Amino acid sequence: MSRQQGVSEAKLRALAEYETSPLFSDEERAVLRYVDAMTETPVDVPDEVFGVVRALYDDGQIVELTAAIAWENYRARFDHALGVEAEGFSARAYCPPSVV
Repeated sequence: MSRQQGVSEAKLRALAEYETSPLFSDEERAVLRYVDAMTETPVDVPDEVFGVVRALYDDGQIVELTAAIAWENYRARFDHALGVEAEGFSARAYCPPSVV
């Protein structure tokens, strides 16, 4: 899906280094920090992380962003708990190394 939205292969490979990679904008870094915080167990979104997101987006956009992140976390945890493996539907897909 990312490729269909125009995300380059280089950017996908650089996700683990988003904090230092020149491929990411300040806005993208802010969102990825929010993603990282929401993916922690337990979830802990520091005020400074949320504050930057709050400055970038309106309430509706924040709800949509938060819901999308939460949904992907739900799917990942659901699949992991049940041992659901990839079915091979995504050619050339890969999971970048974890940032954490």
